[in-house]
Amino acid sequence: RRLDGGYSLEGLTNDSRVMGVVPKELQKIGKRSMKTIFGRKKIKKDGSEGKITTIESVEVLQREDRELWISYSSLDSMSTLRLYESLKSKLEKKHWTFDGCPRGSLYDFYEEYWRPFGAILVKMETAGMLVDRAYLSEVEKVAVAQRKVAADKFQKWASKYCPDAKYMNVNSDTQIRQLFFGGIENSRRNPGEFLPKSRALKVPNDVNTVTEGKKAPKYRTIEICSIVEGLKPEVFTASGWPSVSGDALRSLAGKLKTDLYTTEDAEDDEYVSDSEISVDDVEDATSYGTAYKAFGGGKEGKEACYAIAALCEICSIDSLISNFILPLQGNRISCKEGRIHCSLNINTETGRLSARAPNLQNQPALEKDRYKIRQAFVAAPGNSLIVADYGQLELRILAHLANCRSMLDAFKAGGDFHSRTAMNMYQHIREAVEEKRVLLEWDPQPGQEKPPVPLLKDAFGAERRKAKMLNFSIAYGKTAAGLARDWKVSKREADDTLDLWYSDRKEVKSWQREQKELAYEKSEVYTLLGRSRRFPNIASVSSKQWKHIERAAINAPVQGSAADVAMCAMIEIERNTRLKELGWTLLLQVHDEVILEGPSESADVAKAIVVECMSKPFYGTNILSVDLAVDAKCAQNWYAAK
Repeated sequence: RRLDGGYSLEGLTNDSRVMGVVPKELQKIGKRSMKTIFGRKKIKKDGSEGKITTIESVEVLQREDRELWISYSSLDSMSTLRLYESLKSKLEKKHWTFDGCPRGSLYDFYEEYWRPFGAILVKMETAGMLVDRAYLSEVEKVAVAQRKVAADKFQKWASKYCPDAKYMNVNSDTQIRQLFFGGIENSRRNPGEFLPKSRALKVPNDVNTVTEGKKAPKYRTIEICSIVEGLKPEVFTASGWPSVSGDALRSLAGKLKTDLYTTEDAEDDEYVSDSEISVDDVEDATSYGTAYKAFGGGKEGKEACYAIAALCEICSIDSLISNFILPLQGNRISCKEGRIHCSLNINTETGRLSARAPNLQNQPALEKDRYKIRQAFVAAPGNSLIVADYGQLELRILAHLANCRSMLDAFKAGGDFHSRTAMNMYQHIREAVEEKRVLLEWDPQPGQEKPPVPLLKDAFGAERRKAKMLNFSIAYGKTAAGLARDWKVSKREADDTLDLWYSDRKEVKSWQREQKELAYEKSEVYTLLGRSRRFPNIASVSSKQWKHIERAAINAPVQGSAADVAMCAMIEIERNTRLKELGWTLLLQVHDEVILEGPSESADVAKAIVVECMSKPFYGTNILSVDLAVDAKCAQNWYAAK
């Protein structure tokens, strides 16, 4: 739908496929855009009309084009009513099945769940989240300073091989690609086409290079040449050239610890300090990326990996600045009270919420939140935040949908689910646990600082990480081919690992097969509450498109059911009279996490109520065959409550 008309009121009301039978008294005309009605061509200097269409501000239109504005607003309302009547008619004709049981029509579902959920989202948008903009301003200064140090580090290293690299733009894909892959052939798209070995490029004249007797030009020309031969790219752009995205650069740099190339200490003028490349810090060459061998290994190879790692840091810092630090300070989205009021939408394929202006759903992962951006989201004086999060919700959903005995037993036993998965996958780990050479979990007693024997997650970290990745990848419908790419192993090895996972979870494989068959037979699959993910024109899709549909047929019921659970939990929280009496308000939902704000004096009481509502989200009960684990904390800011 996004590619075929979109979800705007104008797009929907002018689409005959959407607009069915509506009352005759309603005008059969779709919404018209403001640009169509109020747009005026920009006048050129010679008095003729230009190509650009402009619109005056709403305030001006309401005052100067009053009658036209009233007509536009009336048409807007009528179009909305027509769309409502049409969609209502369509929903009334579709059967609603809740967890396998008939429950009426999908319009009944809308009235029971979707409509009250929409009202909750409006309240959340109105309430907004309080943001400490002074904190963000200080964070911005630190981020900009660290970015400069990282850029200087990379440029100084690169200029060792290419003198003009000290003037290059480290954000330019073209310049970075020229530096690392100059001379390479575009064998994927245009065989016989090569990148030049050296290339003249224009860059801003930041150092004010001046030709005697002339004014300093705005730009200067630099020569960027290839600094290495034999560096093999692993990722390519759509045009066939080597990619220099963040992921591609990390592959070149390797898995170096962040603290080995932090940008906090800028005193050393060398591009890489000796301490950064000591043998003690990185034990073997396997921690380095493909750049290590390409630059000859040894100290030269290590220097290259650390320099490229600094380039990765620039990508990371730029992302945090542009996506979070700057947008959260903008006057456009913050009102006088300092609260941010984002727009929440139910427009994803799975039913998950999305947000815009700003996108508060898109918070950096905790381990990547180097500037603690969540710390900027605070409670008002006298108030606290409650942050409550479901534990492994999608895996629990999968265990319920597939009725997988192994997964259900593991969740019932509690503890580290991923460690249990690894134990069930690998015989040598099971033997180590049975012989008590490692512990599956450990509950420390007073006076105990460390376990008597190593924990499984420490002794068999690689196997546990693989088990964890598999747990989530299989829930998302990932195939052996995708896992082989992620792990950089052969497809056969990925298949063997998948077989180990499925050996103890045959019910999951059967359920996945049933979902694919359902998608093919009915062109749709269903969530726990009976919402459908449709696959139109399934009979005419290509083999590549069918692979995508198969993954979506597995993923949509899991993610969609998780969205159902989160929605029901929010409805349960909203209608809890005790929480209202205590003065607590829902502010935000981010995937499996909800955030509330209220008086600090009642925080502990409110937290217990929130946990109860989320644990039993279906009118005070839990219809799943597995418990819903909820972790909740109270704090003055979002970061402290994580």
